Amino acid sequence: MNKSVNYMITSEEDELWGLTVTTVGHQKISENEIYPPSNHPLGYYFNADKGRVLDEFQLLYITNGDGVFTFGNNKQSCLINEGNMFFLMPGVWHTYKPLQNSGWNEYWIGFKGKFINQIVEEGFFINRSPVFKIGFNERIIDLYIKAIEIANEERAGYQQALSGIVMHILGLMYYRDKTHDFEDENLIEKINKSKVIMRESVYKNITPEDIAKSLNISYSGFRRAFKEFTGTSPSKYMVELKLNEAKLLLSTSSLFIKEIAYSLNIENPEYFSVFFKKRTGLTPLEYRNHVAIDKIIDKS
Repeated sequence: MNKSVNYMITSEEDELWGLTVTTVGHQKISENEIYPPSNHPLGYYFNADKGRVLDEFQLLYITNGDGVFTFGNNKQSCLINEGNMFFLMPGVWHTYKPLQNSGWNEYWIGFKGKFINQIVEEGFFINRSPVFKIGFNERIIDLYIKAIEIANEERAGYQQALSGIVMHILGLMYYRDKTHDFEDENLIEKINKSKVIMRESVYKNITPEDIAKSLNISYSGFRRAFKEFTGTSPSKYMVELKLNEAKLLLSTSSLFIKEIAYSLNIENPEYFSVFFKKRTGLTPLEYRNHVAIDKIIDKS
C-alpha cells in the first residue's frame, strides 16, 4: 500500500457525535519525489515552500525517513525522524517535507469537533512542541490502517468508528511520548519498586526522601524521574494512596474519622477532612453515610 488517500463528507448527525474525521491516508514518498504529491484536493494540497493553515486537527506519523517540520508565526523548525508524530493545530501556519535524499512513509488522520476542542482547552497538547517522540509502534500503524479500511467502506456509523480510532491514537501518542525517554531499565525498575514501597507503607510514616535513599538515588533525581514516568510527583502519589485507603476504611470499618487519620499517619484530622472533601466533594462522614445507603439499596 504505497498510497491511500481518503477525504470524507460529514453530515449534521455525524457532527452531533462530537468528533468527526475529515481525512485519513497513507503515502510512501520515494527519494527525490516531488512533495507533496498532487493527489490532494483544494484545501489540503499545499506548496511546501509557502506552507498552509488548516481549519482542523491532524496527526501525522512518520515511520521511515527524515524531514523538516516548520510551524508558527516565528517559523520554528524541527527535524523529523522516523518514529515521530506531529500534531497539527487548526489556525496554525505550518509546512513539512521529507529530506530530498530520504523520502518517508507518512500516515495521517484529520479531525474536528467539540471533544478535541475541549481536550486542547484543558491544556493538553499546548505549550509544548507539536512533535511527539513515540518511536515505532505497530499498534498505532494498525489503527491508521483500520481507519483507512473503514473510510473506504463508508458504511453506516463509520464516522463514529473513526472517532474512536482518533481518540485511541491520541491516547497512545500521549502515553508513548511521556514514557519514550525511559529506556534505562534500571531506573524503570527503581520507579516501579518505589510504587510498591509506597503501597506497602501507606500506614507508615515514610517520606519520598526516605524512599529515594532506600533506592540509592538522589531525591531530586528520583522526584524528576518519577514525575516524568507517572505524570505526578511522589508526594502526590502517596497522598492519593492514603486517600484510597481512607475510602476503604470508611466503607468497611467502624473506626472514627480521627482514628482513620491517625492510622494513616495524618496527624491533623481536620486537615484530613478538608482534603478529603476537596478531592471527593464529600466529608469523610458524608462519604461513609453515602456508602452505607448504597449498601442498603443494593440489598433491597
